[in-house]
Amino acid sequence: MEKHPDGYVDYPMGIRGIVEGQGETYGDALQDVKSAIQFHIDTFGKEVFEIDPPVFEAFVSETN
Repeated sequence: MEKHPDGYVDYPMGIRGIVEGQGETYGDALQDVKSAIQFHIDTFGKEVFEIDPPVFEAFVSETN
């Protein structure tokens, strides 16, 4: 999840396709991304979790 001046944005990993959640607060963004994930699964099926290759590690870095 990323914090921006105007709110939060969440990009879940391990899901095929583009899924994003956002909100003015951390809790709002978390609720929105959960809803987006459920919609994605309902639309495309559980195959959205079949990632090749799977994500084993994720790193966050900042560049200026």
